[in-house]
Amino acid sequence: MTDKVYWRDMYRKDIEASAIECSESGIILDRTVFYPTGGGQPNDTGKITFGGKSVNIVDVKKSGEEVLHIPENPVDLAAGTKVYCEIDWERRYSHMRHHSAIHVIDGILAARHGSEALLTGGQIYQDHARIDINMEDFSREFVEALLKECNAFMAEGHRVYQREITRDEALSIPNLSRTEPGRELIRSLEKVRTIVIEDLDEQADGGTHVENTKEIGMISLTGIQSKGKRNKRIEFTLI
Repeated sequence: MTDKVYWRDMYRKDIEASAIECSESGIILDRTVFYPTGGGQPNDTGKITFGGKSVNIVDVKKSGEEVLHIPENPVDLAAGTKVYCEIDWERRYSHMRHHSAIHVIDGILAARHGSEALLTGGQIYQDHARIDINMEDFSREFVEALLKECNAFMAEGHRVYQREITRDEALSIPNLSRTEPGRELIRSLEKVRTIVIEDLDEQADGGTHVENTKEIGMISLTGIQSKGKRNKRIEFTLI
């Protein structure tokens, strides 16, 4: 099983590892800092160096308990070969900031507007993100006030960190996952990884995040859409 170092050390930019397998599907390493696509967060990119050669990693995917590193061009990498991995940090850090921003918005909605709105999904891109909200009474005024709340909270500088808890403890925490698929996933796990934003929120999550809300910056609204009677969308960037 690939040791997912990106979960424990979200600021780790590089690592030495050993190849386990190399096939047409991709490269499997014994440990990695490359984040695979999942939970609305895109994969990392970067490069793997071995034997004086470097190969660009253009995609990273989950494969059961393993992580597949997809090279730009076919590569012959024998099992046991020592490699050096380095991610595109600018890309990763942007994903971290936008992911944490989504959690702040969700936390503010749940804590202060729980009866009015519920976050139902989100997607992170390189320089922006979107969230979908189950909400009937939706207006630009509400969104602007919500993001103003979020920006004020983030500017206070709250710690953001991960922890691992048991399945039973996870199921005992209200709103740890706010969707039924998420709750089903928790029921299938023995250990559950969560992301905590101090003084606001805790959610089951497998992504990467900043260490302090000040790092997120300020959320700037770029658009709102109505995708149905209750399905609303907020698009934003960070400044």
